[in-house]
Amino acid sequence: MSAYDVIIIGSGPGGYVCAIRCAQLGLKTAIVEGRDTLGGTCLNVGCIPSKALLHASHQLHEAEHNFAKMGLKGKAPSVDWKQMLAYKDDVISTNTKGVEFLMKKNKVDWIKGWASIPAVGKVKVGDDVHEAKNIVIASGSEVSTLPGVEIDEKVVVSSTGALELGKIPKKLVVIGAGVIGLELGSVYKRLGADVKVIEFLDAITPGMDAEVSKTFQRLLSKQGLEFQLGAAVQGVEVKNNKAKVTYKLRKDDSEHVEDADCVLVATGRKPYTDGLGLSELGIEMEQRGQIKTDAHWATSVKGIYAIGDAIVGPMLAHKAEDEGMGVAEVLAGQKGHVNYDVIPGVIYTHPEVANVGATEEQLKEAGRNYKVGKFSFMGNGRAKANFAGDGFVKILADKDTDRILGAHIIGPMAGDLIHEICVAMEFGAAAEDLARTCHAHPTYSEAVREAALACGDGAIHS
Repeated sequence: MSAYDVIIIGSGPGGYVCAIRCAQLGLKTAIVEGRDTLGGTCLNVGCIPSKALLHASHQLHEAEHNFAKMGLKGKAPSVDWKQMLAYKDDVISTNTKGVEFLMKKNKVDWIKGWASIPAVGKVKVGDDVHEAKNIVIASGSEVSTLPGVEIDEKVVVSSTGALELGKIPKKLVVIGAGVIGLELGSVYKRLGADVKVIEFLDAITPGMDAEVSKTFQRLLSKQGLEFQLGAAVQGVEVKNNKAKVTYKLRKDDSEHVEDADCVLVATGRKPYTDGLGLSELGIEMEQRGQIKTDAHWATSVKGIYAIGDAIVGPMLAHKAEDEGMGVAEVLAGQKGHVNYDVIPGVIYTHPEVANVGATEEQLKEAGRNYKVGKFSFMGNGRAKANFAGDGFVKILADKDTDRILGAHIIGPMAGDLIHEICVAMEFGAAAEDLARTCHAHPTYSEAVREAALACGDGAIHS
């Protein structure tokens, strides 16, 4: 039996970042992970492998559609699916080994196995019980499915199965028009599959700025993705390695059937806390299955904390990382803090979509007096040169103070461009502060400056 200042359960972005920060702050730290590799869902079967496939399939798209325009002549490359999967696996391996190296470098012990908490201050892994002054639950989330839809990871797959299909399907039906469904739908569309997305609501990407959502759907449709909105999936039947998806249209209750070689269930995720023994400990839970925490990530039981997908808030790796650092600082006697108003969201399709802060719909609902500064990438020299003129930057600022309240970008490198606005918001900047900051030419980031200028006297290039 060994004693620690802190034991962290789960080695995803929240858990491993928390472990590193705890160690940096002088706490004797261990991390518990049952997988053979560190990094959690994100590095093993989520963010990282999906970005590898998005990158590879985007290169194919460029070769097929844009190379000839630039004078790059020749036969378009063919897809070696096994090699593409091997590349994806190599990316996973490099990243997970990197996390393992960081654990060793920071002298964090990796306790291999699945954890339970038999009592306050104790973590059981296998037959061993380890003592800890503090325990941080960073157990992440798992796929949630629909009634009548059984995931077998062969014909009916979650995001995990979609990253290792035996072959590229001729017809893929995606259930759910959120981030995961659209990213993986894009991958398979580029690789030659017919892709149909079925969504319960009347718009894609629920909760996103409505103008961005509409533009995004139009651009994805142009790329060949088909959408059926306002449709409630009733069930999926698998026969002879094929699937039939039955759905009802909400507007008239009419029933329809869609045939598919593969069905991707992308209807969201739910906290994964099975086997930890939370109810026996008397830890309070939220109605939707998350662990209840206070402003400092403490649960209702002293000495036990929780972060990331296991608690309330957007299920984003970077949100978990920030909470991991915040709780580590709390445990070290410092003032850990996360600004939940400045957490960006990104969709890594092409074009990319990124947002931070409030949407127009939220500002209207709150009765906030705001103004809009907008700039199209068609007015950006670099974007036009790179066949990336689709989309725009939209900045929302307070009408009276000019303080930036939110931003929404659809266009090239949106996921990188958004951070300039995150920094501005973190420091309480006005749109004018951004507008008066010199931006290098020619760059995509000039579009951000132009949108900030549009909040004042007007953009220059539109």
